[in-house]
Formats: sequence, structure tokens, C-alpha cells
Amino acid sequence: MKILMVLTSHDQLGDSGHKTGFWAEEFAAPYYLFKDAGAEITLASPHGGQPPIDPNSEQADAQTNATVRLYEDEDAMGQLATTLKLTEVKADDFDAIFYPGGHGPLWDLVNNELSLQLIEKFWRQGKPVAAVCHAPAVLVNAKDQHGESLVKGRKVSGFTNSEEAAVGLTEVVPFLLEDKLKSLGADYQKVDDWAPLAVVDGQLITGQNPASSEKVARELLTKLS
Repeated sequence: MKILMVLTSHDQLGDSGHKTGFWAEEFAAPYYLFKDAGAEITLASPHGGQPPIDPNSEQADAQTNATVRLYEDEDAMGQLATTLKLTEVKADDFDAIFYPGGHGPLWDLVNNELSLQLIEKFWRQGKPVAAVCHAPAVLVNAKDQHGESLVKGRKVSGFTNSEEAAVGLTEVVPFLLEDKLKSLGADYQKVDDWAPLAVVDGQLITGQNPASSEKVARELLTKLS
């Protein structure tokens, strides 16, 4: 069982002057679920090397058992510091692809050609494609085998407009993920803000927010079992 996890390389939160990146828990929880299930995990990002961690996800109130484990795990932190470049990975070598969220993907992965090619190749090969929180943004420019939007007519979740408003970034992000998915014809699904939700539509698995990362990862493992 070989899983490719793709992380953002983008660390600027628009023009706000604040930093962003990937959300630590959305990486850590799936990473350890996969690892403990015996998966071989490869990490990649557009620039390779250390992907930026959103500073807010390193605050005390954002910590979980998985993030505590991550920060104490020298091997995992070493792997995280040396992610491969997207140019160095091929869909053929993996059984599934997983995108952790954080705001970073809204800027760099949404239009990244190599990422889009990976997603579309995994899709054509019938392999699971999973993303959580803001990471379903990586799907908005992806096409299915018929040239249609990958999310059109499919059940999808992602960070809600009201959650974005709650964190005060409605005017900072390049687009609101809920609105964008709906505009592409997705059957957008959501529950109450900050409640966990994983949505499965065939090989597509998406989650609403940080609380959903473990659910999404479990659904991916179910697909691979």
C-alpha cells in the first residue's frame, strides 16, 4: 500500500502579511493512520524540501495526539523536511493520493500543472483521490476522462464559507472554496461548522475541515483494503 501525500509550498497568506502553509493536524492525523496501517508514505510538494507549516496550527489549542506525536518523531520530521519535488513522483508508483489542507493550497496547488496531472492520472487509473479542508481546492481545475470538471455532479466537501468567515479570512483568500465548488456543479455537502464530515463519491474522498482529516484518511484506507 503506497500513498502519496502532497503538501503546499506556499507560505504567504495573500497580502495580509501573515504566514500560512499546511495545517499540521491535517497532515499528522492521516500520516499516522496510514503509517500504523502499514502503508509506505511518500511526501511531495511543488518546491520540495520543507513545506511551510501554518503557524496557527502550531498553537497550543490546535494540538492533537497526532501533532504531538509528529513533533516528537525525528524520522517523520526528517521526512517532512525533505519532501520530493512534484517533478520526482509518478502516479504509476502509488495506490492513492492525499492532500492535507491549510490555506497554502489555495494559492499554489490550485493551478499547479504537475499536481493537476497527478490528480487526473490517479483518476483515470481508478485510484483514490483524497483531500481535506482547504485542499479540495486542488480539484477545481482538474478534469475527468471526459474533459469535464472532476467535481461536476459529484458529492464533495471542503471548508465552508461560514468557517472562512469565522477565521476572518473571507476577504483574504483568492476564492471561497464552498462557492467555487458549487459554481463547478459539485454536489457540495456540509455539516455544522467545525463538525467532522468525510464525503465519499466513488474514488473521490473529501472532508470539510481540520476535524475531518482522520475520517477522510480512514475512508481512503477502506478503499485500499
